[in-house]
Amino acid sequence: MNSRLRPWWLLLPVSLLAALACAPAEEALEPTADDLVGSWRAVLASPGGELPFGLEIERERHGLRGFAINGEERLPFSDVTFDGGRLRLVFAWYDSRIEAEFDGALDRLTGIWSKTVPAGVSSLAFSASRGEAPRFRPVADEGLEQGDAASLPSVDGVWQVVFSDEDGTEPARGEFRQSGSRVSGTFLTPTGDYRYLEGSYEDGLLRLSAFDGGHAFLFHARPQADGTLHGDFWSRDTYHATWVGSAGDPTEVSIPDAWELVGLTSDDGRLEFTFPDLEGQPVSLTDERFRGKVVLVNVFGSWCPNCNDEAPLLAEWARTYGDLGLEVVGLAYEFSDDLDRSRRMVERFAARHRIDYPLLIAGISDKTAAAGTLPDLSSVVAYPTTIFVDRTGKVRKIHSGFAGPGTGEHHDRLVARMVTEIEALLAEPA
Repeated sequence: MNSRLRPWWLLLPVSLLAALACAPAEEALEPTADDLVGSWRAVLASPGGELPFGLEIERERHGLRGFAINGEERLPFSDVTFDGGRLRLVFAWYDSRIEAEFDGALDRLTGIWSKTVPAGVSSLAFSASRGEAPRFRPVADEGLEQGDAASLPSVDGVWQVVFSDEDGTEPARGEFRQSGSRVSGTFLTPTGDYRYLEGSYEDGLLRLSAFDGGHAFLFHARPQADGTLHGDFWSRDTYHATWVGSAGDPTEVSIPDAWELVGLTSDDGRLEFTFPDLEGQPVSLTDERFRGKVVLVNVFGSWCPNCNDEAPLLAEWARTYGDLGLEVVGLAYEFSDDLDRSRRMVERFAARHRIDYPLLIAGISDKTAAAGTLPDLSSVVAYPTTIFVDRTGKVRKIHSGFAGPGTGEHHDRLVARMVTEIEALLAEPA
């Protein structure tokens, strides 16, 4: 054979061919923190199916920062680290974290979300795919049962809702906004709300979700022939409820008044307590610092999202009205009776919201147990509960729960009402 027609590699020396054959393949580069930067469609594996939320990771001067995204809400993680190929996203104030790593290619992450709860640790499998994408994938792609879309073309509007679980029923007000197939909104209950919900309504299936580090919510519902919605609600890895919704006139759909849910049992109209502050010193409402002052007593838990919604306002009011005679004191009810852990979590809560008013360790989060520590109240039905005490030491108002910013105008009206109550009490003589 003419050498000019031979393959080029047959013309190489034998020694060089041997060296090339033994040469190792080029090693894959280890992923870096920069490979995480961008938008991701994150998913928790809820018992009810995919529970999606938006995840965004950014590069900043001293490292990474990240955000969980639900509709208009953009929640910063307290800490984002990438070390040894492992990503860690932390919500320190909820004792909650996501730990994940790249799954082969650099466009997918897998791992787990875990959170401390009263019973121990709650966890769900986590995954994320790179890029902007619809929150929920098409119903047909998921193989989910479709609903009777013809009986309900849109879920836009206000809904009278009843949730049912093994403990009974709870009324709620659903408020949904639909544009195309995209849906956003929330459920208001007598004691709070279900955060910023985002999702879709297509092929007769309503799907909504929210993840804020402390809660992982997933809602499904399908229309019935009579136009009602029948659905399921899953929270974290263990809780399940069913719900039924009926479209209604916004002026007629109602829930119990949160200002009327709790009363006083004391004959003199006063609230008494003594609990240790974060330094272990006892604090009572009868202490000199509260004498002749208007006092807001806030029953809260560092783990409670609605408490975290209200806390910045309380801190602001304490600063704004402090010179006029307002005091605020927080009574913390935490997940366990481990004082060191409770103190640590409440300190994180205080730092997050720039709280200067005293925070006391009052007990555990069980509502019945909490009510036992405050016998002057008829019950504790919600975290937070805010108690308005006048300059003479008499309880004047009690508000259970808190409508967070995800409730829109309901939040605005509640904040305005609380400010009115504060200013009216400050205007009264001691």
